[in-house]
Amino acid sequence: MSERTNRSDTWADAGQDGLDEQQVKSLTPEEAQAWRERHPAVSPWRVVRFQALVGLVIALATWAVTRESHAFWSALYGAGVVVLPGALMARGITSRLGATAPGSGAVRFMVWELVKLLVSVSLLVLAPRLLPHLSWPALLVALVLCLKTYWVALLWRGR
Repeated sequence: MSERTNRSDTWADAGQDGLDEQQVKSLTPEEAQAWRERHPAVSPWRVVRFQALVGLVIALATWAVTRESHAFWSALYGAGVVVLPGALMARGITSRLGATAPGSGAVRFMVWELVKLLVSVSLLVLAPRLLPHLSWPALLVALVLCLKTYWVALLWRGR
């Protein structure tokens, strides 16, 4: 019990996040605009376009290596499992409809993330029915590599 009391006392003494009220300074509109210019947001559409490009390159590379059309289509389908739900989510979160309430952004994001997940899982379940000669390795390699493009988008953030 004494440990819990000591932690509570420490937080009470620290104030807000360990900062005194005098140390917190609001930004002027000009400073806020300068900060936004130094830290631009990454468009979800830019990420989706890059994922589509990566998926196409992977599918073409798969065809070049294997010379089998079913491997090409499997890799392209794997990229589609990432790109199509990503595009659906980008459309949903960038839409102006329903963006009236201040707290609705977080809820919209969670709802569209759930939709994206459900569509991705549905596409994976349908893969054997839609592709007669499915190559799971080609599909999964393309899927994973397309998913990893988010890191590239984060690296682009400063450019």
